[in-house]
Amino acid sequence: MSEWQKASWRNKPRVQMPDYTDAPALGAVEAQLSSYPPLVFAGEARRLKQHLAAAGRGEAFLLQGGDCAESFEQFSADAIRDTFKVMLQMAMVLTYGAKVPVVKVGRMAGQFAKPRSAPTETLDGVELPSYRGDIINDLGFTEAARIPDPKRMLQAYTQAAATLNLLRAFSTGGYADVNQVHSWTLGFTEGEKAQSYREMANRITDTLDFMKAAGVNNDAAHALQTVEFYTSHEGLLLEYEEALTRLDTTSGNWLAGSGHMLWIGDRTRQPDGAHVEFCRGVLNPIGMKCGPTTSADDLKVLMQRLNPSNEEGRLTLIARFGAGKVAEHLPRLVKAVEEEGANVTWVCDPMHGNTVKSSTGYKTRPFESVLREVQDFFAVHSAEGTIPGGVHFEMTGQDVTECTGGVRAVTDENLSDRYHTACDPRLNASQSLELAFLVAEELSNLRNKRRARSAEAS
Repeated sequence: MSEWQKASWRNKPRVQMPDYTDAPALGAVEAQLSSYPPLVFAGEARRLKQHLAAAGRGEAFLLQGGDCAESFEQFSADAIRDTFKVMLQMAMVLTYGAKVPVVKVGRMAGQFAKPRSAPTETLDGVELPSYRGDIINDLGFTEAARIPDPKRMLQAYTQAAATLNLLRAFSTGGYADVNQVHSWTLGFTEGEKAQSYREMANRITDTLDFMKAAGVNNDAAHALQTVEFYTSHEGLLLEYEEALTRLDTTSGNWLAGSGHMLWIGDRTRQPDGAHVEFCRGVLNPIGMKCGPTTSADDLKVLMQRLNPSNEEGRLTLIARFGAGKVAEHLPRLVKAVEEEGANVTWVCDPMHGNTVKSSTGYKTRPFESVLREVQDFFAVHSAEGTIPGGVHFEMTGQDVTECTGGVRAVTDENLSDRYHTACDPRLNASQSLELAFLVAEELSNLRNKRRARSAEAS
């Protein structure tokens, strides 16, 4: 990587990024950000990479979730707490079902920029530049609001720092203590899955009581009272990413200091593009979205470019095809990985390929489609003999009505009740937990199949 510099992306073709009209203002913001402390540290990123390597081997499982796009206006401690709490619940369900550690990574503390399918949008005959996330412009539909403003990067940094501060406090300050599993009741108050969660919580409590009676030592007790929680976002706004990139004096490598893990979107994965160029040079674990247009040849080039040393845990491939399309596209990409002998962690994103417009005009995602894509993802890996390493959801701990279906049966007519997203529809707490039970069931079935094959072989 000796030829790589943190600004080398500027010599590559750029897509999905704003054209700032005030160059001196942009330069001033970049200089200011460059003097700020990084939000994360190299040792944390390396530790996450080790966890992702374990997920790639089937020895752990990645749970990655959070907002589609973090909002300045909706920022609050309660919202952070509620999303964190649902992820704890989901992780508990997955750990109990899969019998492997769950790696918890939030789409938080940096998920402010969004790629868009079109550069402009039209409302009541008025055409304006598209909203690209609060770090770039404003959601308000006015000409002034849609002008990219570099100063918004400073607000994004401040909000990300505050979010990380609270997440670290929740993770280590007792809130995440597994002994509190019964208090994490957010999301399920009735129905079959609520009962399943309570029964699981009772069994966990019984196990903990036994461990205490057996004289569990203090080290083990401490491990049950804290969790490791990491942050991630799409590395889209490269001026922001470059400004927060720091040299790790321990390894001599560069760290993207904006978050523990960055991913490259399906629209920005050009092998010779700016985003791939930036991400190839940082030590952080890197994710890459793989959609229906991802070719096997492109994937091979990208794997070589982003992970030339074939390091475990370095590259996570996030499959996003849409319900009913997984069997058509995923097998050829799995084969491409196997042909190269590449170390990757396969993850399912069942959200982005299943966005539709409801009969009431709202953008939504049918819960049944999300479930089907997850099931198809596991089915392909089972058929190919490869490892399904994790899931990637857009979700929130708030009681929103943005995705239809689920245990509470959100309908098209319900969408307007609590449709709060600034961009894409998210699973609410109840739907997120329901999905966790499905994934746990898939993991349990996969474990039983491996046991059966192992028994036959012996």
